[in-house]
Order: sequence, then structure tokens, then C-alpha cells
Amino acid sequence: MKKYTTTDGYSGLLMIQDMVPENNKEVTVEILDENVDGDTAWVKYNTSYDEKPGVFKLIKENAQWKVSSKGPRERGPF
Repeated sequence: MKKYTTTDGYSGLLMIQDMVPENNKEVTVEILDENVDGDTAWVKYNTSYDEKPGVFKLIKENAQWKVSSKGPRERGPF
């Protein structure tokens, strides 16, 4: 996971991972929307374990997209 995230994004994903219940149930993910603006992208998604859609922010680093964390007052396109 660390390979595909920025430093800030990694710590945020660890927090999210701790909130996901551990069970043997298969988790499904559905991409609802995406928005790319230069080296920043936003992805809106649904999962089978959460009732509310989530949003990931991605940053392009060294020609590779990496999950990043959203700033406290930063608003995405969704």
C-alpha cells in the first residue's frame, strides 16, 4: 500500500484500514465518477461495507498516480 500512496496519503489509508471490519466477506468496489485536472485526480466510489460513497484524491508523482490526502479545507469536484 505504501508504494501507491504519498506520505500523507499513507497515514490516512492506515486509519481507514483500521475502521474496516475484519471478516471473510468479499469487498466490492464500484467507481462512480472521476475527475482529472493536470497532476491531480479525484475518484468517487462505493464499497460493499460502507453505505456512503467515498472520495480519493490522487497526485501524479514520477509519472505514477498515488493516493493522497485531502487538505482540511480542500474541496474536490464531488
